[in-house]
Amino acid sequence: MKDVLGLLTEMRRPRLLIRAARIGAEDYRRTPQLHRLLGQGSLPRPGAALMKLIEIEALLDDCRRGDDAAYSVSRHVEVLTAMMGEARILSDAG
Repeated sequence: MKDVLGLLTEMRRPRLLIRAARIGAEDYRRTPQLHRLLGQGSLPRPGAALMKLIEIEALLDDCRRGDDAAYSVSRHVEVLTAMMGEARILSDAG
């Protein structure tokens, strides 16, 4: 099984989404953003949080590709931002 950071390097998303997420990742604040996205009482470790965010992002990307009316660009950017922030935490720790 590939490591979680390896999964991120294989992702292909539109440049505009990635650019917006990179800008957001500069000001990433783990506690409020993960509470908003994951809705859990206690925050998971960075690896577990990243796996959950990858699952959420995959669903959002399916909605984007399927032209689903429920698709939210802002939520997608927020999830990608959190993924980048968690990946940075994980790579800094390892």
